[in-house]
Amino acid sequence: MAPYPDIRLLPGRHKRARQGHPWVYSNEIAIDAAAKALPAGSLVRLLAADGEALGLAFFNSHSLLAARILTREAGSTVDAGFLARRLERALALRTLLYPEPYYRLVHAEADGLPGLVVDRYADALVCQLNTAGMERLSGPLVEALDGLLAPSTILLRNDSSVRALEGLASDVRFAKGSLPGPIELVENGTRFLADLAGGQKTGWFYDQRENRAFVASLARGRRAVDLYCYSGGFAVQAALAGAASVLAIDRSEAALALAQAAARQNGVAERLSFRRGHAFPEMERLVAAGERFELVICDPPAFVKSKRELAQGAKGYRKLARLAAALAEPGGFVFLASCSHNLEPERFAEEVRRGLAQAGRTGRILRSAGAAPDHPVHPFLPESAYLKTQVLQLD
Repeated sequence: MAPYPDIRLLPGRHKRARQGHPWVYSNEIAIDAAAKALPAGSLVRLLAADGEALGLAFFNSHSLLAARILTREAGSTVDAGFLARRLERALALRTLLYPEPYYRLVHAEADGLPGLVVDRYADALVCQLNTAGMERLSGPLVEALDGLLAPSTILLRNDSSVRALEGLASDVRFAKGSLPGPIELVENGTRFLADLAGGQKTGWFYDQRENRAFVASLARGRRAVDLYCYSGGFAVQAALAGAASVLAIDRSEAALALAQAAARQNGVAERLSFRRGHAFPEMERLVAAGERFELVICDPPAFVKSKRELAQGAKGYRKLARLAAALAEPGGFVFLASCSHNLEPERFAEEVRRGLAQAGRTGRILRSAGAAPDHPVHPFLPESAYLKTQVLQLD
């Protein structure tokens, strides 16, 4: 057996872990002085109260989510070879899903690597190590990624706010190579630029890939507005699919510059106009001016970043739906999204309904969807299906 220390669960608290759940909470564990002394993120052998081995886990006695199961094989050795095998499995799935090397390569627990996100931009990899356990394995992880893909660049974007829950500091650094500036990516046959070091998250949001394709399929001949356009993912694809015009709005000057560059690269700059501003005030001005669109796209950042913000954030989605409906022509289409994992799908749908009612509009839901399949969901963590979207046609 690998020389990992033992952590024992309290009597009767092993059932969820035995059935397949990858998380164990601190109130389910016998946290004694020896357990408290373990460095955050230590690999441990997880035992039921009767001594049954449940697997190997990352352990952090300072976190409410105290143990994250890495493997059910308690005799395993977790090293670069172990990580390489998990990465190979993840790579095989993405290669099956997508013909080009632009995707989320690793999506945390669903790929058997708790707390790890890896996005691939052809020859560049961006990693987010969001747990103390993955942080402690950063060396073997970089070794495994380098051995598997031999990328020119490996960037560690360890600046996510969730790291604070694990007692981790923010850290952005290159583990291999460097980047002179934004890098090109291809999505749905469209070329974009992403700022991997300075943009939001890892520089791009692959999770909306299929949603962008569907929205673009509705755009031909239509006048569209894209709120929260970021680097142009929805707007440029809509224009390339034949939209008559697209007004793209975002508060970030840097993001708008990348969107404008993508419009030029794809030969659709003449059908796109860009405006810097905050979405809600801009929407209100457009409504007051009598502007109406046949396609309204709303893909905002998370309005609900913690459970404490749920009530106020939910009202934000209601307001978003109300203003989007007020901007939509009769017979027009509206795309609404929420990436707030604390907002359940049922609550999102309810706030959309309330927003439509406040706008005096009705219609039909054409599509309800989540993230692209390179963002799989662990079957015992349905709450990790964070992205919720609706496409509606309004009367």
